Amino acid sequence: MCAHVLVAEDDVNQAELIRRYLEHEGHTVRVVHNGRAVLEEHHRNRPDLVVMDVMMPVMSGLEACRVLRAESDVAVLLLTARATEEDLLNGLDLGADDYVTKPYSPRELMARVRTLLRRSRAPVRDEERVLSAGPITVDPARHAVRVDGEPVECTPVEFQLLRALAARPGRVLSRARLLELIHGISGYITERTIDVHVKNLRRKIEPDPRRPVRLVTVYGVGYKLAGPDRVR
Repeated sequence: MCAHVLVAEDDVNQAELIRRYLEHEGHTVRVVHNGRAVLEEHHRNRPDLVVMDVMMPVMSGLEACRVLRAESDVAVLLLTARATEEDLLNGLDLGADDYVTKPYSPRELMARVRTLLRRSRAPVRDEERVLSAGPITVDPARHAVRVDGEPVECTPVEFQLLRALAARPGRVLSRARLLELIHGISGYITERTIDVHVKNLRRKIEPDPRRPVRLVTVYGVGYKLAGPDRVR
């Protein structure tokens, strides 16, 4: 699964290490060293994945992620030394798909890269149908979401989350089950990441994200897409 990967890391030695591991796995790699260069390179070459440090000069990785999300659904993997849960969730809230905390092993980083690329570029079987839940449709073959007939841009993780729920309209899925469906079994991703992705999805699919009627919380259990009689 070869891809074009944009690496943004202001530590030159660390950037070179990441580049070597990615190229060893067959990817083409472009390296930049600040957030503004990320945006410029993204506009020029449209990478499949951005691996980006949070703390960079000129423009931080978080700010670059925010700008990217306003214009693109490219997969974003953040690298951060700020390992508190709130810091990590803040990155997800800005639209990152995943994060790796420093220090990390290159093998772990490559595993996370493979997972993100697999989610964003996985082939679709012919028998997979368009999924519907009231005004929401999820088309796996086209990796497309529509709400009330209008296209909605989703990140790879948001798409997989919505797809899992739309395949089971009206059925409650726990956070643990949703994590398993979109990330696989993992000890380094917490259930609170689901809450952040749900909040981001509600901004895109709800008439009023503060009073959700489509992507509904079932307190103490998890989330569901409401049935057709509830989602209008």
